[in-house]
Amino acid sequence: MKSDIEIAQAAKMKHISEIADSVGLDQKYLELYGNYKAKVELSVLDALKGRPNGKYIDVTAITPTPLGEGKTVTTIGLSMALNRIGKQTVTCIRQPSLGPVFGIKGGAAGGGNSQVLPMEDFNLHLTGDIHAVGVAHNLLAAFLDTHIMKGNELEIDPFSISLNRVVDVSDRALRNIVVGLGGKLNGVPRETGYDITVASEVMAILALTTGLKDLREKLSKMTVGSTPDGKAVTAEDLKCAGAMTVLLKDAIKPTLLQTLEHTPCFVHAGPFANIAHGNSSILADLMAIKLGDYVVTESGFGADIGAEKFFNIKCRYSGLKPDAVVIVATVRALKMHGGGFEFIPGQGVDEEKMNTPNVEAVKKGCENLEKMIENVRMHGIQAVVAINHFGADTQEEIDAIKEKAIAAGAEDAVVSKVWLKGGEGGEKLAEAVAKAAEKKSEFKFLYPLDWPIKKKIETIATKIYGADGVHFLPKAEDMIDLYTKQGFDKLPICMAKTHLSLSHDPNLKGRPKGFTVPIRDVRASVGAGFLYPLLGEMRTMPGLPKVPAGTKVDIDDDGNIVGLF
Repeated sequence: MKSDIEIAQAAKMKHISEIADSVGLDQKYLELYGNYKAKVELSVLDALKGRPNGKYIDVTAITPTPLGEGKTVTTIGLSMALNRIGKQTVTCIRQPSLGPVFGIKGGAAGGGNSQVLPMEDFNLHLTGDIHAVGVAHNLLAAFLDTHIMKGNELEIDPFSISLNRVVDVSDRALRNIVVGLGGKLNGVPRETGYDITVASEVMAILALTTGLKDLREKLSKMTVGSTPDGKAVTAEDLKCAGAMTVLLKDAIKPTLLQTLEHTPCFVHAGPFANIAHGNSSILADLMAIKLGDYVVTESGFGADIGAEKFFNIKCRYSGLKPDAVVIVATVRALKMHGGGFEFIPGQGVDEEKMNTPNVEAVKKGCENLEKMIENVRMHGIQAVVAINHFGADTQEEIDAIKEKAIAAGAEDAVVSKVWLKGGEGGEKLAEAVAKAAEKKSEFKFLYPLDWPIKKKIETIATKIYGADGVHFLPKAEDMIDLYTKQGFDKLPICMAKTHLSLSHDPNLKGRPKGFTVPIRDVRASVGAGFLYPLLGEMRTMPGLPKVPAGTKVDIDDDGNIVGLF
């Protein structure tokens, strides 16, 4: 079979205006970026107000392995399959960060015959939104350091500064740096660091905003530090929020693309799920839910991370309620969670063990799947398991997953072959999802906002991760006290933790028990509207592997991009 990029480059795309027409999106709301990309004007939301809402489907997963379980593949394939069975469907996904694209993961446009096009643009700069986020964020950082250098009228305590700079490259050397060296003309020396751009609060704000006025208001609330007496200092205090909004005036508009089978796909925002809330934008969903019978969106990583934040942060701010959730699982991932083989960083996997049938390991690994089903059902939503198929899978292993999934409360468990066959390979999955979505949703949040910060953190850790409890380190205790005094204690919680385990420890596979979650620090994204505790050794700037994925990316003699997944 051809590589992903070869399949994408061989595809015949329709003009983006045809894609818009297919869902009744008037071309007057499009801002064309060539023939196959378009920004969509926010004014379309007023024009669509009278239309009924479509069904709202979220795609999540079990705890993923470094091999990848095909969540984006499933999201795109399910959308195409729903169209094939007569359900007008719109897809909503995030824009990939250049960090993973050139790091470990590679491209993120799906794969095989289940991709978003144009694949190269999607994985690279697209319409420049991530760069706009980075410039807006770094402008605030420059305003902050300049203010301190020029007299510090706001009396900002340099040791309280919480704002790092950002860059959309995985670069561990920038995690901890010193700025302002070289004399008085270069600023005031202080310790700081860089985060990856998609971990920026500005990116979280872009994903959670509901309009331009709301964007300006959210940016104004961004806190950069505090005064010695504990008063929060904001972007509005630094008189930077207006300029930041101007820099984001185009980035706030979702971008319309298409799948291999010409399903409309909104691509907007790109927050990481292990650091930020990990979901595409509210604005894209608000457009899509009026344009389609079904909207299929995707939450980052497993149902302990992206889906939990989808429920308790994104849905809380959007007012939308999901009708069903799809949990993606693979035989090989569950086999690994059950101890059938190991993934050793730098060495990879023993492919013979990975591909050797091992029903008992799969059954043991299903403990992880059972917890993810429990997490979805805890929010009152129907769950359907998508078994993303690989060639080495056996019927006995698949049957074991189906049996365990249904016993755990899933509506159904269906084999998906969308990577191999596109929408055709997902028709049975689409039928199961449509059936589940017809059932009445009893959606509910995990916690009320008026609970104390600690209680909300403890609830997520014990209910969603299965922890015995939480241990707050001194820095976390101090920040919780400060945020409570500053009035930020009524915000929802966005846990920053490893995606490789239900726990805080990436080495604990399956369904860990008997662990206590250490909370190292708590930070505030007041503009975005959440607090984010840092669990264990969680970092906000990734690093490149020894052999980055970017080493394979190049241009051929004809000017075509090669090696991009």
